[in-house]
Amino acid sequence: MLSLQLRSGGLSSQYAPVGLSHAWWNDKRNDVLDLRGGVWWNQLMTDPTSYPEWFYYPSRTRPPDWVHELLEVVAAARPLIDSATVDGLTSNKVLAHLRPGLLKLGYEVEGGKHRAEKIRRPVLFGDQGRERVAYEVDAVHDELGILVEVEAGRGARGNAVYRDLVRSSLIVDQRFLVLGVMRNYRHQSSGRPIIVSSYRDSKDQLDALYASGRLRLPFEGVLLFGY
Repeated sequence: MLSLQLRSGGLSSQYAPVGLSHAWWNDKRNDVLDLRGGVWWNQLMTDPTSYPEWFYYPSRTRPPDWVHELLEVVAAARPLIDSATVDGLTSNKVLAHLRPGLLKLGYEVEGGKHRAEKIRRPVLFGDQGRERVAYEVDAVHDELGILVEVEAGRGARGNAVYRDLVRSSLIVDQRFLVLGVMRNYRHQSSGRPIIVSSYRDSKDQLDALYASGRLRLPFEGVLLFGY
């Protein structure tokens, strides 16, 4: 039997066949296309008027539960970190505002600039299995294998996102990467106000990386969010 979907109150021109069907098929609602886990799901979940802006890669996979929990922490800190309204933001300031919420979720978060407050994770091991090379990270959830890096102004104009992608890829035992960047970076150049769309620029970079397939990241998923 050919299954048709009709719009409420629609005319005959407002329906289209969706495929062969039978009673069991319709009872299970299997004639309704499930878009979750694909690019359309990410677009539906990313309301341009919502905060923060975000995208999960690869777009063919459904975002894990921890993604929404982390984004709730970012959303709760909006009055303090919204780059569209708050001036003078630095990555350290943003991370400090996110720290309480991340700690509650089980993350270890950098607490300051002193060595004891830094977070290091190994890259290479040497003799007797001792740590030989390690990189500092902003936050990490070892149980879930999540690395978190937060960038601010220089990330918009420099290569901070590329650096984070490369350095994070070398850290052992990590399954996911989270990159936080400004939605908009506002600064002055020769006395003129300049606005850089940091989030969109970073998203373009990741879109190209995942679309080309020439450079494969060693992560199960990457979360990009714009604060």
